Amino acid sequence: MAQMNQQKLATLLNLSRTTVSRSLSNHPMIHADTRAKVQALAEKLGYRNTPTRAVKRRRLSKPVTVGVLVGMPSINIGMATFPLVLQGIRERGIIDHVAIDVISQDPAELTTKNLRQPVFRHIRASDWRGVILIYPFAPDVVEAIEQKISTVSVLTEYEHLPIDTIDTDHSDIIDLIARLVQLGHKRIGFMTWHYSVGGRWTTRRFASFAEGIFLHGLEFNAEWTVNVHAKQPAFPDHLTIADYVAAQTRQAGVTAWVCAADHQAYQLIADLRNRGIQVPDDCSVTGFDGIEPPLGMTKLTTLSVAHAEIGASALSRLINRILHPNSSRRKIFVETSLVEGTTMAPPKKAASPL
Repeated sequence: MAQMNQQKLATLLNLSRTTVSRSLSNHPMIHADTRAKVQALAEKLGYRNTPTRAVKRRRLSKPVTVGVLVGMPSINIGMATFPLVLQGIRERGIIDHVAIDVISQDPAELTTKNLRQPVFRHIRASDWRGVILIYPFAPDVVEAIEQKISTVSVLTEYEHLPIDTIDTDHSDIIDLIARLVQLGHKRIGFMTWHYSVGGRWTTRRFASFAEGIFLHGLEFNAEWTVNVHAKQPAFPDHLTIADYVAAQTRQAGVTAWVCAADHQAYQLIADLRNRGIQVPDDCSVTGFDGIEPPLGMTKLTTLSVAHAEIGASALSRLINRILHPNSSRRKIFVETSLVEGTTMAPPKKAASPL
């Protein structure tokens, strides 16, 4: 068989060569059905799209532009991790000569019913060749975006959508459990906040927590968990969480709390202090992320995440997705490292409920 090329694909599909070329590069101006038809035939006939000169070259007079959509958190923004992810994206963008266009958006307000929002305007106008999503968005919104433009998700996995994911290794929480057990803790709880959009990352970290508990033969009690059990009421704010954690610490003898994220842990420590519970004297607290402590607080024992590396990997993956839109979906997980802070210590005495 003669070597397949874009012109032959165009002839077979009764399309223009420009349409075929744009379909193979996942151009948002081409209808999703047309792109899918072109990519399916290209894969069937063994055609491999060659990286375009515009994207392959390291130095361009006019750089490729990609969008970064940040699901801006509404609370504790000072301890958010997205600036570190953006740093990695921008540094990689300089190397690959890719321009970065950042939009912050409240995930709860981004819906498919309002197509006039900035992200959809940029996609319709073909301003972006691809988009990186940071933090969770509603799955139907993400599906609408990925059908129109090459998409990579950072720190959030959408299991039923064909989207590449760059995430941290949530299973490393087992290392925190092992360290707590080494110090003598036997009653360990898990706490996370309630999130209206997304939150699967919290259940992934809880799964690692549960694995660590069972691995070490410790008692697992659903009452020592916050905002993870479907049959338990959700705690809507950090104050009600602190009340519950304080009660379980005093009455059930829980001596350590594993928090799903650093910003949650630092807030819990401050709230427990206001309730007469000192960390780590009365109970230990751990986190996940490795962010710097707020003013006036000591360093948390946590798992440090290479957020800048995650950002750089996300942009590299997006470029690859733009060049090879019909390649297999990728899930890339970046390992964490244990950081010893001052919020973990041996329990004062064996726990016994009142």
